[in-house]
Amino acid sequence: MSTQDTVSGLTDAQYDETIRATLARIESTVDRWLEDDVVDVDSARTGGMLTLTLPNRSQLIINAQPPLHELWLAAKRGGFHFKWSAGGQWLDTKTGEEFYALLSACASEQASRTLAF
Repeated sequence: MSTQDTVSGLTDAQYDETIRATLARIESTVDRWLEDDVVDVDSARTGGMLTLTLPNRSQLIINAQPPLHELWLAAKRGGFHFKWSAGGQWLDTKTGEEFYALLSACASEQASRTLAF
């Protein structure tokens, strides 16, 4: 039985599909960076968790949180929780900042170069 989350508006199946697409988009971007010799980022995925290790060995960890229908990001700058919005974006639960914008900012800070997801 699939339940619908009242905050995200997603069923469990929709949440799973959205998370898979989000993680795949990040992995695709990292693969493109490697192919284009933009930056050497090591990515490792275990289930709903994706760890990106930058050249200076700092990490970004993107993690699905299925019970909460959230997406979490851990970076040097801090930890962030995102909910899927009616507008079709992951938005920070505290600041409303969009996930890919914040991920890009954190990756750029930690890699000491501009990176955009």
